[in-house]
Amino acid sequence: MAVRTETWEVLMARGVATVWVPVDDMDRAVRFYGSTLGLEVRSTSEDWSEIDAGGLMIGLNGREETAEHAPGGAVITFQPEGSIDDEVAHLQQEGVEFTGGISDHEWGRIAPFKDSEGNDLQFYGPPA
Repeated sequence: MAVRTETWEVLMARGVATVWVPVDDMDRAVRFYGSTLGLEVRSTSEDWSEIDAGGLMIGLNGREETAEHAPGGAVITFQPEGSIDDEVAHLQQEGVEFTGGISDHEWGRIAPFKDSEGNDLQFYGPPA
């Protein structure tokens, strides 16, 4: 009996091209990611805008008027420029609402907040 062997080419993702974030108000979302978070706004339009988050592209995707907000979903985690405490204080002065304060874990610290469109974001810092 002959045994047939096959070689399979394994295809894998090479990285993340863009994270799509649904938005209701494009101008408000661009201001939040550009001015409030201080990220580089690469391009803007009514339906799609691109934000460079340190080499990771965030695509702001305009929702259709009939779209409903779905609970759950992805969370974008940012590395703060300085300490998490300083960044939280700065963004609170800008009117950003933090949904749970800063929590400490053996694997690091997180501070969850919402963007201008209600999407989940957080700061992450390594353990002290």
